[in-house]
Amino acid sequence: MTPTTHRRAAARSTATASRRPRGDGRAARRGAPRAPQGPGGPDVLGPWIRAQSVNVRRHAAALGPFRREEFEAGPATVTEGHVQATNELIEALWRGLMGATTQVTQAAARAQSERSTPALQQMLVLKERAHEWVRATERVWDFYFELFTQRQSQFGPWLLACDRIALNCYQAAFTGIASTRPVPAPGPFSYMRTGFSPATFRRGVRLTRLGRLPNPFPLVQLPYHRLVSPWTLGAVLHECSHNLQNDLGLARVLPVAIERRLTTAGLPTSVARTWRRWNREAFADLSGLLLGGPAIVGSLMDVVGRAPRTVTAYSSTGPHPTPWLRTLLSVELLRRMGFEQEAARQRRAWLRLYPDPRAGTMPRQLVATHPEAIALVVDAICFQPYASLGGQSLAASVRFEPKHQAMVEQAARRLASGTDPGVLPSRFLIAAARVALDRRYARPGVIARRFYDELVER
Repeated sequence: MTPTTHRRAAARSTATASRRPRGDGRAARRGAPRAPQGPGGPDVLGPWIRAQSVNVRRHAAALGPFRREEFEAGPATVTEGHVQATNELIEALWRGLMGATTQVTQAAARAQSERSTPALQQMLVLKERAHEWVRATERVWDFYFELFTQRQSQFGPWLLACDRIALNCYQAAFTGIASTRPVPAPGPFSYMRTGFSPATFRRGVRLTRLGRLPNPFPLVQLPYHRLVSPWTLGAVLHECSHNLQNDLGLARVLPVAIERRLTTAGLPTSVARTWRRWNREAFADLSGLLLGGPAIVGSLMDVVGRAPRTVTAYSSTGPHPTPWLRTLLSVELLRRMGFEQEAARQRRAWLRLYPDPRAGTMPRQLVATHPEAIALVVDAICFQPYASLGGQSLAASVRFEPKHQAMVEQAARRLASGTDPGVLPSRFLIAAARVALDRRYARPGVIARRFYDELVER
């Protein structure tokens, strides 16, 4: 049993009583015979047999489905929808665990009665099988328990804020498309993990850490250092966009569309296939920019702006575009969104940092074709109609226009001064925090505190 399980089992000592398998404690209440006394003292085997049955029953009871009231009430706590979706996963395993537990209990009763080696060994075989169910159930139970209990910590409000941004991304995408489709539920769930990079686990993806069971809702993993500096949380928009590519029905059509567009334009097959391989990360970068506006380019540069050798290093198998190309991809979309001057400034800054991509390991054809390829990839992802979007393009479904940027800039000043930023989409607050930081409207700590206060109060 893991330390987490010990804590959870102790916290649920009264709740587990109602879940105990039938027969738990009945032998004692019926006046079961006491352990016989032999010539050498008390019986050893009998109590040990009984303990095996007791242990597996109690472990099974402690690993039952979650109850919403087990988690401290408050705005940051886990929602009923997330608890229910998790319980559907746990209950499928728990039913198998309870069946195995019943078999151990019955076998232990036979072994206690017969005391024969075959009966004892049969009990041990069933005990080991029950422990396999315990491990499988505990793996899933423990994973989600750790995520849910983060909401009980000082980081709960930060994670709630990220949830609200992520849900707003889904609302923007699903209300913007031309076809009528409900927003998938439960919405994305954010959690904190140490490390450099954010990540996501999509809805329905089978996770190794869950024993290859499907994840019931999108998970957005955020490094602590990103949460500390909310103007870097363009990562939330990027990771949500990975999920949106699937939930909007674009996961299969986009890679085909990108490759076809590049080959039709006469670009080398190797270049077209490379950009096809990069389709998911390219989509997430571009969708995140459509969701959050120009300030998200700065957030991206925070991530990919590293040593020149790293930024121009090519991977023949990696899913991400070479970092040098990623920023230029976003700059091209920024230009097509109508922010030509901002795009030109971002491009100049990036090329001042990294003027010579040929110094890296990118293939010559990839470097030589990058201006045309980037323009075609942006057009294929953002400006072509797709049936799953109701015949619209992504840029028509998820709009960020100059008027939205004016709202962001006004909100940046109000956020920094401690004034209510007004009715502003949650996802725009990342950009407002970035603008407030870049223009030194307030100290970084003040901006961060007011960013989270605003989102938690919504």
